[in-house]
Amino acid sequence: MALRSRTEGGDHAVIVGASLAGLMTALALSRVGIRVTLLERSDDSGRTGAALHVEPGFMQTLLGDQTHVFMASGVQTWFTVHAGLRAAVDADPSIALHQHTTVERVGQDSGSAWAESSQGVFRGDIVIGADGHRSIVRASVAPDAPDARFAGYVIWLGLSQEADIAAPPAWPNGVDFLERDGDILLGYPLPRPAGATQARGRQLGWAWYDASENALLRQKGCVQGDVVHHGLKGAHIPSEVYQKLTRKAKTLWPTPWREAILDCVHRQAVIGTPIAEYLPKRLASGRLAIVGDAAHVPTPMTGKGFAASLNDALALAEAAACGLYGNAAANALGQYEKTRLDSARSLVQAGQMFSLSFSDRAR
Repeated sequence: MALRSRTEGGDHAVIVGASLAGLMTALALSRVGIRVTLLERSDDSGRTGAALHVEPGFMQTLLGDQTHVFMASGVQTWFTVHAGLRAAVDADPSIALHQHTTVERVGQDSGSAWAESSQGVFRGDIVIGADGHRSIVRASVAPDAPDARFAGYVIWLGLSQEADIAAPPAWPNGVDFLERDGDILLGYPLPRPAGATQARGRQLGWAWYDASENALLRQKGCVQGDVVHHGLKGAHIPSEVYQKLTRKAKTLWPTPWREAILDCVHRQAVIGTPIAEYLPKRLASGRLAIVGDAAHVPTPMTGKGFAASLNDALALAEAAACGLYGNAAANALGQYEKTRLDSARSLVQAGQMFSLSFSDRAR
């Protein structure tokens, strides 16, 4: 989708959340002449082991001729994608990023919208929620359906350096999809980290789908009712779980994924992410809208969550390009919802079919 550029105007958007969806939305809005205030509660919302499929031409679509940021297509780590987007945001004078800024509530009236935070009130023509699956902004956009729901399983994630594992006979050249005894493993080779100079600088990432630990997730407070509150990582994962992963990895998974898992277990460098899903009924309300995981949360099994967030950013910018003055703000966000809602719902529903089948295996 081509973005129409505007060179004048005082339109201003406040975006809550500076993870991938927030960064992409900020860059897309800046390209059409809208000033952006970007609010992020943390320094770095990185996720060890997470990987994304970056479509060819992604950076060109979002950044045009800004060739100072390089990102290859294919499977990339979350860190690589985030770093590329963050570098572009830092170089853009139309985007002001405020970290350590926790948004507590949002609001709107006939002339503006605002986000109330630990650092004060930030006001703009529109407020966009890019604040993930536990979105504060979603609660105002869709108060009748504010929460994503637990899908019934956890994904164990890990990332290993080539130097830390036994070199396989042949390095994998694509994503491996393995299914054994009711568990599913996705294994993916990743490029060398930026600046790596050693001969063996490649990486192996893995995602292990496991529907057998739901009782543990509830015991640890990760899941309360049917709402996901947090994950588990490192030393917070019980030793008996690490022992179980070790036993099962040796039995179920072939090299090099077995060795990568055992390396992560040995270092306690594993993240357990309870999977949530959110099927939206709406994406906008007046001067408020939601994008990315705040708007739609599909299971990672779809492999399209990142692309959906990019499409949200582009569609929002396209709708807002005509201006946000007066009634135009609500009209623009209404057009964004019209453009993206059916596609977002279809993506989540496709993933729910998998989740229902997979979580049933543990019953």
